[in-house]
Amino acid sequence: MTRLICNIWSRIVIVEGIMGSGKSTTVLRIADRLKTSGVSVLGITEGISPHPIRFDWDLPWADMPAAQLAKSAAARWGAYATSASMSESITVVDGQLFHGNLTALFLLDADIALIRGYVHDVVAAIKPLRPLLIYFHQDDVDRAIRTIATERGDAWVTYQVNWKLASPYAVRHGLAGLEGLIELYRDYRQLTDRLYTDLDIPKISIENSGREWAKYEETIDSILMNPNGTAEVANLLPP
Repeated sequence: MTRLICNIWSRIVIVEGIMGSGKSTTVLRIADRLKTSGVSVLGITEGISPHPIRFDWDLPWADMPAAQLAKSAAARWGAYATSASMSESITVVDGQLFHGNLTALFLLDADIALIRGYVHDVVAAIKPLRPLLIYFHQDDVDRAIRTIATERGDAWVTYQVNWKLASPYAVRHGLAGLEGLIELYRDYRQLTDRLYTDLDIPKISIENSGREWAKYEETIDSILMNPNGTAEVANLLPP
């Protein structure tokens, strides 16, 4: 039986984590539980096209200035936040705070100050929506990437390697093959861990290597209904 979720305090729930960490599935399951509870909700997964939040471009890596990407991506977020503030629906979104345009900034080898500035601008735009960030992480990034690589197969690995390891960051660090992809995501996780720590919005970090999805869902639903039950969330609630 699907749990009913009532009296939701947040207007936007962001589910973050590295690729394969369960973001899209979690977004869809949260959205399903909200709909069953009679709550109007918009679930946004990575594959939606056109994407209502992510800024997409068709230029090669070398032709996309990081500063231009940061400005354009923050503007997209701002426009969406304005639209969402006038909607009755709760937004549940796969990534787009870290996974998405910020990942592209990382791959473009953008300066950390630019990346932090981008996050600051996005957070400022979404704060009126009383956001909740759910941050899935795995203590062993190496194992997490190898697991998803095995599950998704060689074609997926080849696609990821050919795309991401052609980026300025990967080229500068001499990354190649699956081992290079793993090293890339170790570095990326170090970045997002630091960004997560610095965020001043309600947030919860869940180590989900065990894939105990029922347990994680219960935690998420509890926070959505009672943010004061978790200090990490309650201490950052807006007045």
